[in-house]
Amino acid sequence: MNFILNFVNKILYTIIFINNIYDSLTKIKYNKTDKSLIGKINLPSSKSITNRALILNFLSKKSFNVYNLSSADDSILLNNILNKLSPSTENNIIKEIFVDNAGTAMRFLTALLSVTKGNWLLTGSERMKERPVTGLVNALLDLGADINYTEKPGYPPLLIKGKNINNKSIEIESGISSQFISAILLIAPFLANNLTLTLKDKVVSKPYIIMTLNMLGYFGINFSYNENTILIKKQNFQPKDITIESDWSAASYWYLMAAFSDKVDLHLKGLYNNNWQGDSIITDIFRKFGVQTEYLKDGVRLYKTKETINSFVFDFTDYPDIAPTLAVCCAGLGIKAELNGLQNLTVKESNRLEALETELNKLGCNAKVIDNNTLKIESSLLKANMQINTYNDHRMAMSFAPLAILLNTLEIDDLHVVKKSYPGFWEDIEKIGFSINN
Repeated sequence: MNFILNFVNKILYTIIFINNIYDSLTKIKYNKTDKSLIGKINLPSSKSITNRALILNFLSKKSFNVYNLSSADDSILLNNILNKLSPSTENNIIKEIFVDNAGTAMRFLTALLSVTKGNWLLTGSERMKERPVTGLVNALLDLGADINYTEKPGYPPLLIKGKNINNKSIEIESGISSQFISAILLIAPFLANNLTLTLKDKVVSKPYIIMTLNMLGYFGINFSYNENTILIKKQNFQPKDITIESDWSAASYWYLMAAFSDKVDLHLKGLYNNNWQGDSIITDIFRKFGVQTEYLKDGVRLYKTKETINSFVFDFTDYPDIAPTLAVCCAGLGIKAELNGLQNLTVKESNRLEALETELNKLGCNAKVIDNNTLKIESSLLKANMQINTYNDHRMAMSFAPLAILLNTLEIDDLHVVKKSYPGFWEDIEKIGFSINN
């Protein structure tokens, strides 16, 4: 008996030892000793535009070139999957496709595999199996797709039998994720018939739907979008090369750093006034926090003004990805805030709404989630020497990271999580004066 107990204890100690080593390798502690933000940053390419371009390129049989691809993990994963993917006529073989925690890949591939001959098992991480896909699957079934749930109804994994689908008119749930709609719009030019898509419920992240439609327009696809109906008639896809612009969502973290800084002269390359990205609204939002934008030939320049506000109220229904950035901004500056339209943050890489409430309160803020839709920040008294938990969520890590400007030192529990959308984030902040201590 003693031998067994000693053996079990050795195993437990080994597990603890390995976990401690892992923690030391993933945590990152860093500091900023001044409040100046001066320099030049090459922002990463847009993950959202890249992923749409990759799907369209596959469907068009790689008839055009995609330049300046995003180096984000999600885009690399999707590109690798598509490079290996080919239609199959072997009815008795099921090919498994693993997308880890890449929500865009899961949704876009659900639609793409529905029209790609073969038997496909589309699955992902445990968190991915908690993210609903009912609205997208129901719409594809209405189009004539063959999809079955293999575990919990309404959630991945999905067993998909790819085939030609021909129905013309469907309704789709639009209150959970705009990616449900974009996934179907991306396959629309390659269907046999016209497609009429009726959007049910209040549309979330509408700018991403507009992004998808603008990309289709870039490739010669005419469409109409009136109120809650999108019509795409049968027409020829016109391939031409595309260069991916920089990511405005990634830029939001630099705007946040600027809001926390006293002296700012920062050049962010690759951003343009005329763009397809809804998150470029940060130029208007951050003006209220004293951050001004000047458009240059090759990007934007940020500088500070004396403009300030006492309270902030905003509906993030169309812009959920920048909600964490603004929540941290208000908390850091001690501004009372009411952030609305956050209902779909609960089905992101983490339950982002709950995570924000937890981490903000840990830092000394009075933050409260109301009706699973609103985050209120009543007061803020920031505590130093804190560790931020990321919940395996890239936007949690990068939204909280700028607080080091105010707190001098901060620790993030997982430095690798930023690879999902901005792999060079830590290297970039070092260029602007942050010191990495791990």
